[in-house]
Amino acid sequence: MEGLAQLLPIVLLFVVFYFLLIRPQRKRQQEQVAMQNSLSVGSRVMTTTGLFGTVVGFADDDVILEVAPGIETRWVKAAIGRVLTEEPGDATDSTETDEKSDGDNVAESPETGDSSTRKS
Repeated sequence: MEGLAQLLPIVLLFVVFYFLLIRPQRKRQQEQVAMQNSLSVGSRVMTTTGLFGTVVGFADDDVILEVAPGIETRWVKAAIGRVLTEEPGDATDSTETDEKSDGDNVAESPETGDSSTRKS
């Protein structure tokens, strides 16, 4: 009976690791493989290294991406990190104009005419 009582914490620890670490990781891997297998020509993608491109073709287990007009590169499917979906309004970035128009946090230096941000 004592031997079972000593093994119980180890077994419990393995069960906790399985449900908190191993199982979610497998699920993410399966989702990633399903996404990579569902790629189609014309999809906008980002590679795992951060390169953006458009799928223009397939060769064996590779994907051919157009990264600029007329420039195509060949990547393995496993290097595709995610498929990008463009939503309306994504073309303009309003955060840059909001920061510049906020007059309360900007002070102008009399010597140089430069503006700097004050912390409040």
